Amino acid sequence: MALRVNFNFEAAATHTAIVKNERDMNKSLLRLSTGLRILNAADDSAGLFIADQLSVVSSGLEEGNKNIQTGLSALRIAESSAGQIFDRLSEIYKRTVRAANDINDPNARSSLQREIDNFIDAIKKIGTDTEYNGIKLLDGTFAQRYIHYGARKDQVLEVNISSVLPNDIGAYLAKGQGAIYNSGASATANTTFSAQLDTTPNWLVDSGDYVDVAGIRVLSYDGTQRFVDAATLAKNINSNKDLQALGIEAVAKNTNKADQAFTGFANFYTVSGNSTLNSVTLNFYIGNANAAGPATFTVTVNSSIASVQQLADAINTQASGANAPISAKVVNNKLVLETNNGETIAVQVRVSGTIGTNDSVTIKLNQVLEGAPNVNFTSTSQYAYYIDVGTIDIAGIDTYKLDYNGVSASNHGFNFNITSGNYATAKNLYAVNVLTNEKAEESMLIVKKALQRVDTIRAQIGAVMNNLQSIYDSQKVAQDNTREAENVIRNTDYAEEMTNFTKLQIKMQSSMAMLAQANQLPQLVLQLLR
Repeated sequence: MALRVNFNFEAAATHTAIVKNERDMNKSLLRLSTGLRILNAADDSAGLFIADQLSVVSSGLEEGNKNIQTGLSALRIAESSAGQIFDRLSEIYKRTVRAANDINDPNARSSLQREIDNFIDAIKKIGTDTEYNGIKLLDGTFAQRYIHYGARKDQVLEVNISSVLPNDIGAYLAKGQGAIYNSGASATANTTFSAQLDTTPNWLVDSGDYVDVAGIRVLSYDGTQRFVDAATLAKNINSNKDLQALGIEAVAKNTNKADQAFTGFANFYTVSGNSTLNSVTLNFYIGNANAAGPATFTVTVNSSIASVQQLADAINTQASGANAPISAKVVNNKLVLETNNGETIAVQVRVSGTIGTNDSVTIKLNQVLEGAPNVNFTSTSQYAYYIDVGTIDIAGIDTYKLDYNGVSASNHGFNFNITSGNYATAKNLYAVNVLTNEKAEESMLIVKKALQRVDTIRAQIGAVMNNLQSIYDSQKVAQDNTREAENVIRNTDYAEEMTNFTKLQIKMQSSMAMLAQANQLPQLVLQLLR
């Protein structure tokens, strides 16, 4: 063993170990003091980068959830106000129903109209005044607004709230006004409606004929020539799920009021010359019946029918036996025919008796059918034809296009008020008028669609709120997990670090003891110098 006094390697090495141990112990002490495992980039450069990025995401998620809470606050205000509008629309609807009753006199209807106008004004104020922090919510300007919910770019939810102002809600209407067809007494060859109407378009659904609503075919030729029928069209529209989803529905109606009073068979006709009349046969075709097929039911008018009530009873008896959707009643001594669902009423007329050469029998058909003429028969082998197509109202909460071919023209067939290829007419709340029964009935449809419109908007707001709440809950979990992931990397594990600190303390104490021993080694040289 070499003994030197100028350099004590053992003491120097022990000192170096002490310095390193002191540095490690100081770092451990700082970790225990701050709770941070990574004190600077040198401690764990990769870990620092990952922890910082996780911290950014966590902060972004937190701010995104704050954005969601702000958005939810605004949407709650919008939905609550839309609910108030719905309540007022319900009150308007009640009054349109009340006004549709003809028991109301003009003063009562005027009073109801004033109430409706006041409710409409209240709706306008709510729609105009509802806001969040100065941002209008229900006037239609809250469109293409984005709620940024996430920690990354373009993590947004688009919110659109349509206008609920009175001029923007109501119904988009297309009306089949219905038309009446009359023929004179026709030649023997025309024994069916199909034959009679071969040269008269728009009364039968033939090959190539159709009706499209919002691009969806709801009426077309099925291989059999059938009468144009409002009830069939309404049924097809109302049963179509795609049109239901668009908020489009149809209502058909057919009430046929005779122009003149029927006062018995003897006053139902006139004859010329030596002609005689035994009876008048009325072959009824109801709904979309086969125009070349047999009649739905037949009523024979003869001397046994002496009053309009007897005529109505005869029609009801035959209709009931054939299960036909039509009924007859007497109003102000006039015959009124009404179909259950707006079915078409078609009647083929034939006379039985004796008609001499150059003589005739004239049937006063307007005592039985609305808008019918006096029909002059010069032969008992002739037929007269009559068609009354019911009316149909097609209503939607949004605009839609009406296309058709071969079933409607001016005073023909459906007699639509819209030219094929055009869009339905908008009728907003300001079109609500209850001063007559007819206007009140239409107003009910307008308000009904306005109610559906507002309810749709409320449902959309509710869906967005649910979506945002779901995102909030999901992001809260993600934020907690992200913070935990950052915590694992960045923060001190106290159990582990305390164990390490204790170890370093022991090493420090032992190093100091060994340094003392190392410092004693040079004194051995003195033993040699004695």
